[in-house]
Amino acid sequence: MNKSVLVISDQHMPYHHPDLFKFLKAIKKKFKPDRIINMGDEADKHALSFHATDEDLFSAGHELEETIKYLQMLAEIFPKMDLVESNHGSMVIRKAKHHGIPLHYFKTYNDVYEVPNTWQWHTDLVIKLSNGRKCYFCHGKVKDPVKLSQAMAMNVVQGHYHESFKIEYWANPNHLYWGMNVGCLIDDDKMSFNYNKLFTKRPIIGTGIILEGQPKLIPMLLDKKGRWTGKII
Repeated sequence: MNKSVLVISDQHMPYHHPDLFKFLKAIKKKFKPDRIINMGDEADKHALSFHATDEDLFSAGHELEETIKYLQMLAEIFPKMDLVESNHGSMVIRKAKHHGIPLHYFKTYNDVYEVPNTWQWHTDLVIKLSNGRKCYFCHGKVKDPVKLSQAMAMNVVQGHYHESFKIEYWANPNHLYWGMNVGCLIDDDKMSFNYNKLFTKRPIIGTGIILEGQPKLIPMLLDKKGRWTGKII
């Protein structure tokens, strides 16, 4: 178990990359992961944001309908998955707390999204990799994964930081450790990401995998039109 751990993050459905499902199917076929961990922001929930929203995008109800459809497609590829809490994924809960609504009024994520109970949500997650080392998974605590790894004294994986796609190592007298940021799987051309246009750094589309305890980044190689080339490296 945990010999091949696929880590996906920040799909922001329904504003995900149009080649998301083809890309993930190809990764599944090549690497045959025995565990899937979703780092959160699986749903964008733009219409529910605390910030200004774009009136030309979906209403909250329509956005949810589209999100459910796409999450069910993801569940067909990965019927068993661990997911961690995130700022976009937990938007409804954050809104409820803001307005003083008890969480007892709410359905589970599984019921809302109509996905199997084999999808399990966690605040964050620690697992033991196949080489016996522990690894900490969270949506995003500190942009520098080395700092988080040092604080946790174990290997770490993060999402959240769309433009950060890297693996960095550090060591103490006892062990060699690593931290990995896995980018995102969004469609940067969608209006929900218009704020990105204010920055020179662009989102990096890709994901990560841990093979026999060692991290590897899998970029989605894009052509000039922003579509996946079909290659996995």
